[in-house]
Amino acid sequence: MQLMGKKLLGIAMIGALLSTSVAMANDDQVFGWVEKATLQPWDIEVKAKLDSGALTSSLDARDIELFEQDDEEWVRFRLKLEDQESGETFSDQIERPLYREQTVRGAGGRDERPVVLMEVCMGDTIYEEQFSLRDREEMIYPLLLGRRTISHLGLLDVRNTFLQDPDCGENATVVPHDPEDDQS
Repeated sequence: MQLMGKKLLGIAMIGALLSTSVAMANDDQVFGWVEKATLQPWDIEVKAKLDSGALTSSLDARDIELFEQDDEEWVRFRLKLEDQESGETFSDQIERPLYREQTVRGAGGRDERPVVLMEVCMGDTIYEEQFSLRDREEMIYPLLLGRRTISHLGLLDVRNTFLQDPDCGENATVVPHDPEDDQS
């Protein structure tokens, strides 16, 4: 009889753990491996690949040049993106403070990329995130979101795409960049 009580207690504990896991998962938004995102403050809608194999997010940028302004390092670059909603091409020169430089090693050798902080709307929230800048013209997706960004979003469902529409109005929640994320 005592053994039967322990089994029932064990089953009850497993049920409680499972229901807690389901409740936690229901609190998180679920994103597919490809989503629409909007770059802020321009509200340009682009396709973004959520890539858990990359740590830092990456953005398609052209004509990248470093320069100095007020004794600080800055980056000037051109965005040339097709807005998925309107079909129009957004092309503008952007200047941002250099957040850091990233060294990328791959089959093609070693590459230094500037990293800037920018805001992206995913779902109903605006996230200030790190983006390495590189020419992604030959890539399918102009925006790649790495683990640092994915960790703020919620859950990633690698079986699905386009589960969330970007909808960040003027009252959207803004999640500022957390320098502690740089340690991961």
